Amino acid sequence: MATAASAPASSGRVATKPMTREEKKVIFASSLGTVFEWYDFYLYGSLSAIIAAQFFSGVNPTAAFIFALMAFAAGFAVRPFGALFFGRLGDLVGRKYTFLITIFIMGLSTFIVGLLPSYASWGIAAPIILIVLRLFQGLALGGEYGGAATYVAEHAPKGRRGFYTSWIQTTATLGLFLSLLVILGTRTYMGEAAFMEWGWRIPFLLSIVLLGISIWIRLSLQESPAFKQMKEEGKGSKSPLTEAFGRWENAKVALIALLGGTAGQAVVWYTGQFYALFFLTQTLKVDGPTANILIALSLIIGTPFFIVFGWLSDKIGRKPIILGGCIIAALTYFPLFGLLTHYANPALEQAQATAPVTVVADPNECSFQFNPVGTSKFVTSCDIAKSFLARNSVNYSNEAAPAGTVASIRIGDQTIASFAGSGLPADQFKAQSDTFNATMTEAIRTAGYPAKADPAAMNKPMLVIVLTILVLYVTMVYGPIAAQLVELFPTRIRYTAMSLPYHIGNGWFGGFLPTTAFAMVAATGNIYYGLWYPIVVAVLTAIVGFFFMPETKDRDIKDWH
Repeated sequence: MATAASAPASSGRVATKPMTREEKKVIFASSLGTVFEWYDFYLYGSLSAIIAAQFFSGVNPTAAFIFALMAFAAGFAVRPFGALFFGRLGDLVGRKYTFLITIFIMGLSTFIVGLLPSYASWGIAAPIILIVLRLFQGLALGGEYGGAATYVAEHAPKGRRGFYTSWIQTTATLGLFLSLLVILGTRTYMGEAAFMEWGWRIPFLLSIVLLGISIWIRLSLQESPAFKQMKEEGKGSKSPLTEAFGRWENAKVALIALLGGTAGQAVVWYTGQFYALFFLTQTLKVDGPTANILIALSLIIGTPFFIVFGWLSDKIGRKPIILGGCIIAALTYFPLFGLLTHYANPALEQAQATAPVTVVADPNECSFQFNPVGTSKFVTSCDIAKSFLARNSVNYSNEAAPAGTVASIRIGDQTIASFAGSGLPADQFKAQSDTFNATMTEAIRTAGYPAKADPAAMNKPMLVIVLTILVLYVTMVYGPIAAQLVELFPTRIRYTAMSLPYHIGNGWFGGFLPTTAFAMVAATGNIYYGLWYPIVVAVLTAIVGFFFMPETKDRDIKDWH
């Protein structure tokens, strides 16, 4: 049997004939269903702030937002397990029926979120059920992508797999765009107050319609020819999991695919779309509708380049485009996010330059500001000070003070003392906290730190340009990745083997990016510090991919022997 590492390369002329009607149907049906599935998955990410208020209202606002991000990430955490379960099913039973099951689970889970009572009605049961539904969504998505990508690639003629599968690659961005469009339309029609109260449920409830359309379309598809021929010859794998990951020759390729491909692709993707959106709304205080419009415009401009880079990868190879995207992104993230601040909230940029903030505190009193379950209470003087600054997106530096010193905050030439809350009765803690917050709020506003971004001061055309550049990086790394993953593994274990590195990369390295980056920002006080996470991972992928990832564009993917 040819292993993933030894799958033979073949030369020959690249197919140039137009797509057949059947090939167009395969691409359209697979892509449309996957668009709807990503729509379901991304609704939660786009509405994180509202979800935090509805389901995590029992904790402080900063912890609630981080908790909401963690629930968002929970869907990503289980994606590799979905990849294993549904990947095995897809290699044993077939591609078509497996991704019929995944889309049903995804659509139903999303619909139920729209019906789920809030924390105010059901208490702690509400967020628990929400996270369970997110887990089901993640499991379903873990099986969806590998099936769709494998199905399309196994219908593609040799020399055009990058172009054909690049249509699948547009689905994540189109799903995000569709979710933003539905949210924006609902929000505009209903008004902000009604949307915040109950209108946010409508995009979730609409998923039941999309589910019906997707299932109807996918039922009309036939099984992939490569899988059918393999099954007819009796050469399918009886144990895809063992064969894919229990044999070093295949497991090694999966590891290379992860560290030398999907990990870097994932962080570039999530930085360019999700972290950019979170950075605009949470750090730069751009209002949600405006941020969604800016992201949507950049997606409209950038999305065709998924196809461009997929097509180009058929000509020059997958490897140079993916690794090139990782390197360019790593080199330019700091200046690009600096430009986002400059064009979105110039008052914040000016305040940081003219009134720098410093927290002077005993380092032993300062804890890591990451509180994923919302149970910790910031009671030391250092934590109280940093918690306020983190909530208000104030960049700050740290200065050590002698042991036992009550922390203080220096804003320009003004110094404001924090207070030690440990051991205080609840009413006294609240009274001192209210006084401190009021004093600090007045101080940072006087120093020029804005409560929110001023729409009149935004340079929206330049923001769209910067965001489009970030989306172009996404298209470089993501456009060719499906073809590369499909070509790395033989037909008999392809669904299983390609799904796991894809979903560990995108589910873990990418899915946890917003939470990790925000925690890094809160710990250091530097609003740009979280960018080190995607930069380091992207550089690691470029190094591993350069030395160990083979070029795959000329491989024969019908080899299963």
